[in-house]
Amino acid sequence: MEPIDEKELTECLECSPRPAPPISRRTFIKRAAVLSASGVVLLSPHAWAARTLDSGGPRRRLVVVFLRGAVDGLNVVVPHGDSLYYDARPTIAVGRTGGKDGVIDLNGYFGMHPAIGAMEGPWRDGTLAFVHACGSPDPTRSHFDAQDYMESGTPGVKSTNDGWLNRALAQMPGGHAPTEALSLGATVPRILSGKIAVANIQTGRAAERAMPLDRPVIEAAFDRLYAGNDQLSRVYREGREARKRLATELAQDMAEANNGAPSPEGFSSDTDRLARLIQRDPTIRVAFMALGGWDTHINEGAAGGQLSGHLKPMADGLGDFVQALGPAYQETVIVVISEFGRTMKENGNGGTDHGHGNVMWLMGGPIRGGKVYGRWPGLSTGSLYQERDLAVTTDFREPIANVLHYHMGLSQPALQAVFPAMPHSTGNVDGLVKV
Repeated sequence: MEPIDEKELTECLECSPRPAPPISRRTFIKRAAVLSASGVVLLSPHAWAARTLDSGGPRRRLVVVFLRGAVDGLNVVVPHGDSLYYDARPTIAVGRTGGKDGVIDLNGYFGMHPAIGAMEGPWRDGTLAFVHACGSPDPTRSHFDAQDYMESGTPGVKSTNDGWLNRALAQMPGGHAPTEALSLGATVPRILSGKIAVANIQTGRAAERAMPLDRPVIEAAFDRLYAGNDQLSRVYREGREARKRLATELAQDMAEANNGAPSPEGFSSDTDRLARLIQRDPTIRVAFMALGGWDTHINEGAAGGQLSGHLKPMADGLGDFVQALGPAYQETVIVVISEFGRTMKENGNGGTDHGHGNVMWLMGGPIRGGKVYGRWPGLSTGSLYQERDLAVTTDFREPIANVLHYHMGLSQPALQAVFPAMPHSTGNVDGLVKV
């Protein structure tokens, strides 16, 4: 087997986010006192939080799915019309269209990996688009740094304190509800950190488990402690409101959707839960989910194998999400991103190493789909980034800014607050979002 860089391998093994440590009452009060002006309270490792309740009606939504570990975009949306792709990947290239386990043709040059066949419907009905050769302009191949830059929205700047999705929430017109921003996972991620409060639920069956604060004796004690009219007490009560509201909706979902049977483990159960929450709670504007396992240094596979084994449940989960959303899909945009791509050539272990350019997915009724956007740089040696990786010709912030502007209603000055120092538009994604 070909040796793997020790530093890179160590980082890959550790690149998944770690759970937050338990929070003491002293830390709770300290953080709440510091952050109370923005309405942020950490009530437990579940990080329930809230802000002022908004009684507004249905709104447009944005769902972000982060594929942590750097998915191989060249094997997700395959340039099957270029023989250089097949020359560089003798064992892991996805077969040509028309053959057994071949790519699902999109436009004669690009095709989808057969494992994401669930996406063929959205592509054909014009609600799925891809932006290829997309990514961060920062050259790092570190998972930690690249994820941080993509979530902060400030590539190359380590001092940014908040995430771009939280800044976007702050710029959205209208009031803020307790469940306006929802994160699926054990902790609130970097992308949603900031002054706007975020509610989060565990993934899988853990989402329905009670937490210590749900015990009546503990709840009563906290209620007495924060019964006053001070800012901290008001924020605490709003946090409890968010917790109870989502817990009730989850219980209703279980009773009605599962008919007494437990939900299966996996991404589909989480997307189905999120869709039902969105249907029940029109105040949800933003949601975030993350999936790991995309760091395919070894045994990546072609139509089958490690990558395929991750792509299929992910795509099936997104397909189920679309179906479960029903009419709400027409007012929802789903963005799928990853920190960077993989090398053009396969390595000696039947895998790929850390690269640069990648592919972004965008789905939803507001998306003008059925098209691969971006300026394709080509796969010749001279066209590759550092002669080894797909180049980045579209900054990842550009398509997201289009979504925030045309779909979520952010003005140009607001976009500057979300993505400070973002380069001027290249025009590579013009027309991506319906106006």
